[in-house]
Amino acid sequence: MPDLGEYAVEVTVAYGVSLLALALVCFLYIRRSRSVKRALTDAEARKDA
Repeated sequence: MPDLGEYAVEVTVAYGVSLLALALVCFLYIRRSRSVKRALTDAEARKDA
């Protein structure tokens, strides 16, 4: 890790917050994808019935 001097804490916190935000976006994307896939499967099943 590069020497960040007196800003090490702020930069580390910024990296942590960025990674947390990225993880949250990925989680929400996967959850929504599963929900839409389930709804599409249900709609196709009703159409075929």
